[in-house]
Amino acid sequence: MASASLLGQTGSSSNFQGSVVQQKASAQVLALGLDDAIQRGLRYNLGLMLQAEDARSAGGQRLQALQSLLPSVMGTAQDTVAQTNLQAEGLRGPGFPAVIGPYGYTDFRLTLNQALVNVSSLENYLASKHDFRAGQLSVQDARDLVVVTVGNAYFLCLADAARLNSAQAQVATSKISLDQAVYSHQAGVSPRLDELRARVDYQTQQQSLIVVQNQYAKDKIALARAIGLPLDQSFDLTDSAPYAALDDLDAQQAMQRALKYRNDLKALQEQVIAAEKSRSAARMERLPQLNFEIDYGEIGVNPSNSYATLNLSGQLTAPLFEEGRLRGDARVADAALQQMLAQENNLEGQVRADVQDSILDIQAAAKLVKVAQSNMELASETLSEAQESYKEGVADNLAVSQALSTVAQANDQYVSSLYQHNLAKLSLARAIGLAQLQYKAYLGGK
Repeated sequence: MASASLLGQTGSSSNFQGSVVQQKASAQVLALGLDDAIQRGLRYNLGLMLQAEDARSAGGQRLQALQSLLPSVMGTAQDTVAQTNLQAEGLRGPGFPAVIGPYGYTDFRLTLNQALVNVSSLENYLASKHDFRAGQLSVQDARDLVVVTVGNAYFLCLADAARLNSAQAQVATSKISLDQAVYSHQAGVSPRLDELRARVDYQTQQQSLIVVQNQYAKDKIALARAIGLPLDQSFDLTDSAPYAALDDLDAQQAMQRALKYRNDLKALQEQVIAAEKSRSAARMERLPQLNFEIDYGEIGVNPSNSYATLNLSGQLTAPLFEEGRLRGDARVADAALQQMLAQENNLEGQVRADVQDSILDIQAAAKLVKVAQSNMELASETLSEAQESYKEGVADNLAVSQALSTVAQANDQYVSSLYQHNLAKLSLARAIGLAQLQYKAYLGGK
């Protein structure tokens, strides 16, 4: 339902289905609650880890951009021994020695280079600061996505467990009906058709049980993959999925909170500012740049017999015939900005849609839960009456067979609607941007 549009806002949604396993399986069966699963996901989920590394990379790029504004100091130490062939250098004649040396000298030197005027580099640094901030916000958004991903996986397992219990009960019920049909046929009070029909029902319920068991095992594997559990680690779910209505939903208030708290939207807004700074940096490439350099050193035959040298220089550079590059850089930066602005506008609309979708899903799922619960009660009552009528011999077991199918369908619909309702509440918390901080309150109906 609502979660489909909420996953994958940060990075690839498939990354949030995986994890980094850092623990070994234990022989004991792990008791796993929803909070435990979410905390494990926040430590080991692959999508969150990759997003955190992207943020670290943005931090490194910020430091690289900062270096262009700071003084650059280089130190060198050189000890040279040389012998020169003057004739090979073209110096031939009376009085010129053929070879001089060996001779040597030492040179210790510090060079400082400082950009005094470089507006373009300053704008690039400011852009990198906003990119770094966007990376940090994306990490926070990824944490919300982990909560939704792990919560969804946990709720699926809970739904499977409920279906498994229901399927086991239906197998037991159909076995009772089969035994009754066999006894009635052997006693000569019912035709063989009743026995065959009951046997088909029993085997059908066994098939359903096998399917549910397989799906439960697969969904537990998916949950383990999302939270970093070894696949050979046995675990049991300790929480349940009770129904708790989420009342007093104010769509307008929820939307305002989403526009305030959604970290993916705030991250994109930071990227828009970064793109504006990058465009400004591209335009400022036309301005002259002033660099200042100081070169100081000690040079001589040896350290104790050396002399200081000092060289001060300033350099003013300006592009004169680079119009193609300058215009190209400006257009590329402006295109990147326009793309960011379009994405920001689209994401703001998506945030509004996420909130509305989640509220609609909550309201619809709440109605489905009530109807499914009523259907389940009616189906159970119908089955009980059909079994009693067949036992008393006033009807064949066709009604029993139909009632068994109705009970199975009603139970499945109730489990599905309960899963949808809890997932919709969790999706609303994510849509507002508060999944990590307030998922308990939303699931509790507050």
